Amino acid sequence: MLGEQLGEYEGVAVLPEVSALNGESEARRKETLVRHSPLFSGISAAECRELLSAACEKHFARRQRIFLEGDLVRQVVLLTSGSAKVVQFGQSGSEVILRLAGPGEVVGTLNLSLQVRHGSTAQALRASTALVWDAAVFESFAQRSAHLRRNITSMISKELHELEERYCEISTERVSVRLSHQLARLLKQIGLRVDGGVEIRLSREELAQLTGTTLFTVSRLLSDWNQRGIVTARREAVSVHNPQALSELG
Repeated sequence: MLGEQLGEYEGVAVLPEVSALNGESEARRKETLVRHSPLFSGISAAECRELLSAACEKHFARRQRIFLEGDLVRQVVLLTSGSAKVVQFGQSGSEVILRLAGPGEVVGTLNLSLQVRHGSTAQALRASTALVWDAAVFESFAQRSAHLRRNITSMISKELHELEERYCEISTERVSVRLSHQLARLLKQIGLRVDGGVEIRLSREELAQLTGTTLFTVSRLLSDWNQRGIVTARREAVSVHNPQALSELG
């Protein structure tokens, strides 16, 4: 495995992994990471340096909780490597995945109003690194930067659109279509280059949660696609070998 974050898929740029920038100075590395993020698109070099001076770098182990539902929103967390899931739990304790976050994306809400609490729980899917800002400090930056306010609005709108798209698919499409579409989205968001394809590090249970179906159905479909050479499915990951064939499934 090349261990390299998927840099581009169907024209969608993805933030490079920290490991790809090891040759740069620490300050330059962080600036590169920030300037690749949609959250900071269009900001000046001076604004970028000011933002970075207020951030700290934090590491999360695989499966470590980043925040809990009901916690006060005290920080803004921007992933620079790895991936995370944002979930809610039903009354029975069952988990529902609301969204995933990859490098360059914010984990959690960007509503930084006083006394706002997290409406969900976030957990690192694998070892991850993030730049973290105090929420009050970040809000003061947003009040002074039109670019940052516009980017926050754009990111919230994108997250809402993805939720609407997934809800519509669950209501109207067959499971095979839903799963293939979800895998295509994940390729762009958290895909990792491997020999002969792109790997998505999610369990079959997590894929079932994302597509609104059962573990058995996801396993059956992946087994079929595995035999056709489109994917290689393992318990905790799926490698996609033929994105074009994947997009034509259903």
